[in-house]
Amino acid sequence: MSIINRFSYLQIIICFLIYNLSLNAQTDSFVYGDALPDAPELSARGTYAVGVSTLDFIHEGQADVLNSKNGIDPIYDRPLKVEVWYPAQLAKGAIETVLYNEVMGTANDSLRPLIPITIKGRASRDAAPLTANGPFPLLVVAHGYVGSRYLMTYLTENLASKGYVVVSIDHTDSTFKDASPFSSTLVNRAKDISFVMNQIADLGTSKNKNFLTGLVDSENIGIIGYSMGGYGVLNVAGAGYSDGLVGFFSGMTGGSKAIVDLAMSNPEFPKVDPRIKAVVAFAPWGMERGIWDAEGLKGLKVPTFFVAGNQDDISGYEKGIKAIYTGAVNADRYLLTYKNARHNVAPNPPPVEALAPGLHIDEYYRYAEPSWDERKINNVNQHFLTAFLGIHLKQKDYSKFLELQENSNEKDWTGFKPRSSTGMELLHAKPAP
Repeated sequence: MSIINRFSYLQIIICFLIYNLSLNAQTDSFVYGDALPDAPELSARGTYAVGVSTLDFIHEGQADVLNSKNGIDPIYDRPLKVEVWYPAQLAKGAIETVLYNEVMGTANDSLRPLIPITIKGRASRDAAPLTANGPFPLLVVAHGYVGSRYLMTYLTENLASKGYVVVSIDHTDSTFKDASPFSSTLVNRAKDISFVMNQIADLGTSKNKNFLTGLVDSENIGIIGYSMGGYGVLNVAGAGYSDGLVGFFSGMTGGSKAIVDLAMSNPEFPKVDPRIKAVVAFAPWGMERGIWDAEGLKGLKVPTFFVAGNQDDISGYEKGIKAIYTGAVNADRYLLTYKNARHNVAPNPPPVEALAPGLHIDEYYRYAEPSWDERKINNVNQHFLTAFLGIHLKQKDYSKFLELQENSNEKDWTGFKPRSSTGMELLHAKPAP
C-alpha cells in the first residue's frame, strides 16, 4: 500500500470514528428491527426471549470450481459458519442484548477496504434454549453476493421471538471478508442451503446432547433468500436452472460440470425436500440473465412469497423478479412490491459507520434505499413474513393480512395504521389447475 493510500485509509478510519461518536446519542436506543410508530401489526416482536449461538460446519467432498482445470474439479472440504437464533430462557436479571462483529467493504477491493463494524441486537449470547415449548419450525436464511449472516438481523431476531429456530449462513467465497470469483457463488448457494438445513435438522434430533436437541421441528421448514440467496432458495425449492446457465458456467470455469445436477434438464432434478413448506425470495437474481426458463420455473411448487422493488437495477423487475413470479405457474405465490425501490428490500439499515464522510457511496447503498426508509421496509417485511410463514409453518389464521386489494394507495391495508400503507402492491396467484 503506498504512503498516499495509507494516509487516505487513515483519514477514512478517523472520519468514521469521529462521526460514530457524534451519532451515538441518536442511534443507541434504536436497534435494527424495532417498531417505528407506523409499524404494521404483525411486525411487533414476539413473546419469546431470543438466544443466539454460532456454529461451524464442514461440507465435505465439494467441487472446488475456483481451481477447475480442463473440466476437472479438485475436491475440497467447504467450511460454513452459521448464526442460530432460537427461543430461549434467560437467567434472572439477564439482559437481551448482543453485539455482532462484522465488517463493511469488500475483500480485495482497494476502493472499499474492510472496516470493522458492530451491529447491536436484541438477543442473549448462548442463552439456554426453551425446549419446553418446542420443537419450533426451522428457517434457513441465505444472503446475497456479497453479504454476511448478519445482514438481516432485524428479521432473524424478530422471527425467533415468534417461535422459530432461525439459521443464517455465511456463504464461503461470498461474504464481505472473503469475496471470490462468482462461479463459486453460482454453484454453491443452493448446495449450502440444503446442507445447512440438513445439519440443523440432524442436530435437532441427535442423541448427542446439544443446545438444538429437541428444539427443531424439522418437518416444518422455511427457506429465505435475498438476491443470490433468492437465486439459491428457488433452486432448492424446485426451480431448476436452465441449460443456458450450465453452458455459461462451464465457459467461465474451464469446463466444470459441477452445476449440472442443479439444472432442470437433469433427469434426477428436482428432488424437493418435502419438509420445506414455505419459501421467501427477496429480489432473487438471475432471470434477466437466463438463469431460468419456463420449464425450470414450473418446478417451483412450494408456496412462495416474493419481495421486490419495481426499480431494481440488479435483479430487474418486469423481466426479472416479476417474470419469475409470473412464470412459477405451479406455486401458490405472492409478490410484494415496494414502488420506486431498487434492490435493497431485505437488509438491515445502513450501519452508523456507513454514514461517515469520505467513504465510497456504495457502502451506504449496500443497505439503503433511495426512496424508502429502510426501517419502514424492515417493519413491513416482518409483518408480511410473520403472516406468510405463520400460515404455512404454524397453521395460524393470518389470511386477512394477505387477502388485500392490490394497490395499497386505494385503501388502508389490514394490519396497517391509517394512512401508512402507501407505495406498495401485493399480487397473489394460485397454482395452475
